[in-house]
Amino acid sequence: MAKAMIAGLLAAGHPAGNITVTEPQETTLALLRTGFPGVRTSTDNAAAIFGSHVIVLATKPQVLKAVAEALVAPLKTESTNNPLILSIAAGIRVADLARWLDYKTIVRVMPNTPALVSEGASGLYASQSVSEKQKDLAFAVCASFSKLAYWLDKEQLLDVVTGTSGSGPAYFLYLCEAMVEAAVEQGMPREIARGLVAQTCLGVGKMTLSQLDTEFSVLRRNVTSPKGTTEAGIKVFDDNNVKQHMKDCVVAATKRADELGDILGSQVKFF
Repeated sequence: MAKAMIAGLLAAGHPAGNITVTEPQETTLALLRTGFPGVRTSTDNAAAIFGSHVIVLATKPQVLKAVAEALVAPLKTESTNNPLILSIAAGIRVADLARWLDYKTIVRVMPNTPALVSEGASGLYASQSVSEKQKDLAFAVCASFSKLAYWLDKEQLLDVVTGTSGSGPAYFLYLCEAMVEAAVEQGMPREIARGLVAQTCLGVGKMTLSQLDTEFSVLRRNVTSPKGTTEAGIKVFDDNNVKQHMKDCVVAATKRADELGDILGSQVKFF
């Protein structure tokens, strides 16, 4: 996800020299320098944040506590600059991160994997210490890799974002798997089936985004002719209560996101 952010910022016109990336492995930094010429790299987090306006925390959630606590002293020297902390670490709540950093100017972002192709969807939540100007800055950073981004007024809604769009790509891919398998079992070459399904996903996505003021149920009915082929397929969904299963799926993922927030906040190992 960090690579998607770097690529997005560069594509949005931010100078490469204004971006510093830290990583403990020099081999990884070498690859980053090759992939993003001009971007600065370092193995020293404390030195890298000097003079920064935005500090992005893109670590694995399990190591964020250690990373954050090592930034306490450097952040105190940067207090007059009041940098914005932007965390994309899943599950780590603002209160926990603020406690580890001893610092409160924090925005949490929940992106999703289509950000890797600049087609992401994200939710954002800001602590009360974040100024309107910093909110604008956070949104601009997020917009560099997300086609759609929304501010949330309650942090717990980020768990719903996780269960909906964060895990959502896997739900769609699960459905795609089934569609491809069904086509192959009826004699369709796999490569053709995969192409048809992938293009259908892309097309439906563009159709719905161009008509966001129209309910998805209306769009579905518009392409479902009475007693036609689509209605026959949808009837199988209805007969097997697929819509409720999908709702249960989103709720289960949301609940797990909340549970992981509790676990990660207390730093109890879950792996």
